[in-house]
Parts: sequence; structure tokens; C-alpha cells
Amino acid sequence: MLIELLKVTECPGSLWLAEARAPFGHAAVRWYGDRAAEPGEYHVEWTIDEDIIWGQNATAAGGVGPGLRTGGQCVVLRGQLGLTEDGAALLDFDGTHILLDLADPPPGEAAGGWVELFIQREKVGLHPYVL
Repeated sequence: MLIELLKVTECPGSLWLAEARAPFGHAAVRWYGDRAAEPGEYHVEWTIDEDIIWGQNATAAGGVGPGLRTGGQCVVLRGQLGLTEDGAALLDFDGTHILLDLADPPPGEAAGGWVELFIQREKVGLHPYVL
């Protein structure tokens, strides 16, 4: 996914956060790229390093369409939930797929529907890459 990197800052504990903007929102999340990265456009892979637990950090979305925003110390990602035959889960985040670790299967009606994930910002990662 192409994002606009606004800035990279260091937080306590040697955590680097990227303030990133996408066409459907913005948030500060963990940065796995060059700490001296200049503002500009970057292609990134998104990762979520937290188990998804329906009713705790995942719910049906109140709207449709991709979304990205900050909610307190969490990042809220809205996308479509996809389940594979082998039990894997993917969040379709505006055409980018984010692999999810499910603690338990979500309710049957969640598959294919719009969901919101509430993830601690240090558990959402951006990994830049060059095309």
C-alpha cells in the first residue's frame, strides 16, 4: 500500500512511530523502516502483532469502506474480514491484505463483512519496501 509518511519519532523503550496518512485516514504506528526516513510516499506492508478476539479488539463496523484512525492509545483499522478454508483470517484493507491471528473463530456473520480492529499502536507495524 502506498502511504504518506509525515514523520518518524522515537518513543520510550526504543519504539519508533511513523505518523502515516492514507486516503482513508491517518494514525501513528510502529515503524520498521529507516529511522532517518524523510517525509514522503512509501510502499508499505502492514502487520498486526496481536491476537484478534471478537468482542474485545474486533467488532462489526458501523460503516463501510476502509478506515484508519486513532482512538486513545489504539489504532482503529476498518476493512473486510476474509476467512480461508484452512482457518486463516485476512483483513482486506483497501486492497492490501493483513494476516490476522485469531484467538477464536469470529461469528459466522463476520466473514466477508466490514469489521473494525482496535489494536495498540505499537502492535501495528509498517514495513517499507521498494518496488
